[in-house]
Amino acid sequence: MEHTPVLLRESLDYLAIRPDGVYVDATAGLGGHTAAIAARLTTGRVIALDRDAESLERARARLAAFGSRITFVQSSFAELSSTLDSLSLPRVDGILADLGVSRYQLTSPERGFSLQEAGPLDMRMDRRQSLTAAAIVNHYPEREIARIIEELGEERRRLAEKIARALVRARPIADTAHLARVVASVAPRTGRLHPATRVFQALRMAVNDEPGQLEALLEQAPWRLAPGGRMVVIAFQSLDDRKVKQWFRDLARQGGFRILTRHVVKPGVEEIRSNPASRSAVLRALERTEE
Repeated sequence: MEHTPVLLRESLDYLAIRPDGVYVDATAGLGGHTAAIAARLTTGRVIALDRDAESLERARARLAAFGSRITFVQSSFAELSSTLDSLSLPRVDGILADLGVSRYQLTSPERGFSLQEAGPLDMRMDRRQSLTAAAIVNHYPEREIARIIEELGEERRRLAEKIARALVRARPIADTAHLARVVASVAPRTGRLHPATRVFQALRMAVNDEPGQLEALLEQAPWRLAPGGRMVVIAFQSLDDRKVKQWFRDLARQGGFRILTRHVVKPGVEEIRSNPASRSAVLRALERTEE
């Protein structure tokens, strides 16, 4: 499967990779960023983490030529510190997190992330967990579903409530195609986006506790950097980017950290043309200046 990492050159530039450094790709996916980091190392090492075991196995196969230069571990953001402790790595030289959903997940109907094809209402990044999208749309109270759509999908309150009401009335929701049809029946199409796009986003974020996981990453990652180490975060949703921006600002005000991106970094025209999925990506970078 073709995989195009987003903002690759910019990510590598802000990480300022040293050939003997130790780096963490906290969202390895199919290994695009991981491979690019590993290619710049000599005696260094990349720790490739991902919640999705299937993506991680594909990355392992794709990047086998790098051998011991890459260590693959199934791990969530919340497990970052414990994972590094288990690898005897108190500090690292750089941490990268791409908060987008991987192409593999989006193009695998059986994972339930895409509204383009019918698939089970799953949406779990880590299939070891029990909560699925089906549990939310078929069993959660209407008010809670509306809250999820409004807060995580950033949908207008009245429309979120209208969608939640329609979902509850249409129960049981059988699959992703059924879910998309129900949403489309009450939500008007505006622009190029399918009316159910924000609902799918909200459900995915709720199933995987993405807000909680991002907070866990921001709480842990900066403190695992060695002095001079850098953290790069690529966000695709304003909800995530606002959180990263505020967290980086707070750390810089406290001292010991420096924001490297005075303005948010976005893909250029050429990257967007060759990889349309990159159009909403924004990058922010932080450096630890002292212990």
